[in-house]
Amino acid sequence: MTGYAELSALSNFSFLRGASHPDELVFQAASLEQSAVAITDINSFAGIVRGHVAAKEAKFPFIVGVRLGFADGTPDLLAYPENRAAYGRLSRLLTRGKRRAKKGACHLTLADALEFGEGQFFALAPDDPDAAIAALDEIRNAFPKRLWLAASRRFDGADRARLNHFADVAARARVPLLATNNVLYHSPRRRPLQDILHCIREHVTIDRAGRALEANAERHLKAPAEMAQLFADHPAAIEETVHIASRIRFSLDELRYEYPEETSGESATPQEELERLAALGAKARYPNGVPQKVAAAIEYELRLIGELSYAPYFLTVHDIVVFARSIGILCQGRGSAANSAVCFCLGVTSVDPD
Repeated sequence: MTGYAELSALSNFSFLRGASHPDELVFQAASLEQSAVAITDINSFAGIVRGHVAAKEAKFPFIVGVRLGFADGTPDLLAYPENRAAYGRLSRLLTRGKRRAKKGACHLTLADALEFGEGQFFALAPDDPDAAIAALDEIRNAFPKRLWLAASRRFDGADRARLNHFADVAARARVPLLATNNVLYHSPRRRPLQDILHCIREHVTIDRAGRALEANAERHLKAPAEMAQLFADHPAAIEETVHIASRIRFSLDELRYEYPEETSGESATPQEELERLAALGAKARYPNGVPQKVAAAIEYELRLIGELSYAPYFLTVHDIVVFARSIGILCQGRGSAANSAVCFCLGVTSVDPD
């Protein structure tokens, strides 16, 4: 059986463009027995969490992706992070683009994508492959064996010639051709809704939209056998979708909350610095010697803090308290912190928990 992974699908998080929810795309791809699916919203990761949750429910391979739109005339670039570090770089890239633009917009250039491109798989998705030759060369030179040229059918009678032209450009650029259906919705039944979204976006009534609307209802998820038939002259382009999907190992399950970096002061690690400060504070709080019960509590708390990697948080609170008191601001820890021997030694609380 022919394998196929749809690697270019907009969800409704590409506002007024995609006409299906991320979970609908995932469940439909699974029901069609695709190899995997990627949600690639425009300059946004907004849809990937719902897609990820749906994929876990369906026990279906899900690929995190994004469709990068550029302000410098470069054709759209599909990007798929290979691992956790690459996902972080791609997130930083999107943050840069959004900070440059007004709310709801994103201002990126190809140079930005190349700067954060380590660990990404890229697929350039131009309307006209001739206009993409320079970008293909630049990206390929920067990231060899990590670039594809994405092509899709338009069902307008000229597809064979168009796909052959895409294949020729890909061969000259020394990159593989990649098949996509450039998906806008999970089922052809959503085409009327997609038309309405287009009209809202362009501020035009549907009876006046004319040729600006999609010419057909073909931009939906398709079964692998159908995609293989549509790319019968270029079977390698279908195979490349599975090849990319098999190389991507990143999952949102890898993400965990990460506390911001905290300085370790005079010590090698935040935990060691916390232990040093707690020891100094204990001597100051108990000048006649630390009671055995208190010493046991400090040891227990520090061990638990180390197991939970909470030391940076305690150091942050300590810094706030020290600074506040240095400029005359009343500062007092409260709640469960009042029962902490470590907080008492750090000066965060003022009542001996013993």
